[in-house]
Amino acid sequence: MKRILVAGATGYLGRYVTDEFKRQGHFVRTLVRSPEKLELLESPPDQIVKGEVTRPDTLEGVCDGMDVVFSSVGITRQKDGLSFRDVDFQGNLNLLNEALRAGVRKFVYISVFNGKQLLHLDIVKAHEDFVEMLKSSGIDYTVLRPTGYFSDMGEFMAMAKKGRIYLVGDGKNKMNPIHGADLAKCCVDALEQREQEIDIGGPDILTYREIAEAAFRALGRPTRISTVPRRLMNVVVAVTKVFNQHQGELLAFFTTMMTGNVVAPQKGTHRLDAYFRELVDIS
Repeated sequence: MKRILVAGATGYLGRYVTDEFKRQGHFVRTLVRSPEKLELLESPPDQIVKGEVTRPDTLEGVCDGMDVVFSSVGITRQKDGLSFRDVDFQGNLNLLNEALRAGVRKFVYISVFNGKQLLHLDIVKAHEDFVEMLKSSGIDYTVLRPTGYFSDMGEFMAMAKKGRIYLVGDGKNKMNPIHGADLAKCCVDALEQREQEIDIGGPDILTYREIAEAAFRALGRPTRISTVPRRLMNVVVAVTKVFNQHQGELLAFFTTMMTGNVVAPQKGTHRLDAYFRELVDIS
């Protein structure tokens, strides 16, 4: 049994990771901003610590007695004026510094697939700059690089419910997103693995058009897909950044993902078709 601190336990992946660590018999302490959100977990953690990675004063002692720190901390929607740099880089660096002070043996971190080739994107650069700090820290580490989460694919379902899905480019590029439960098992396995960087994708390699078709199929509706040229989307991104830098950077990230192939070694058993059907059942 290992003693593990999970940072980001209320996020999509963090919930699955916390449950999987508990299921496999580990002691779990969670670091969260909003403890009430932990009610969604199947297995409650052994300890709950309230704190914010962007405020080092709230992290004092959070890593004491821990063998491993796991972090999937990151920001999507902007909160409290915080940027990707504030959370994805500095927040995780604050946590790493506390882990080093406490003598933690290993740090497991979730970054981005092909991150080193995407440093022109602010959200990716924040992740990768932290990875460089992690590598130079001297602590044992594993960086997992998933292609994308099933929860991200929920955006396709949201568009399908409105009657039309918009794809950037021709929709022929491929990806293999991974379910949080499958990725969580890989995260637990990483505790004992010697590999320091691991690329991970789900079992289904699909084009973006096939993902869109699966969403309509789950709804039992006719397929209606429109494509947006990359050049036009670049204009949309540039205009959005003028009014909302954070939102513009997110659009730039998703545009880049959709116009390239995002395929990693296949892991897991959860299928995207089944996930879409689940979304329909609970809506």
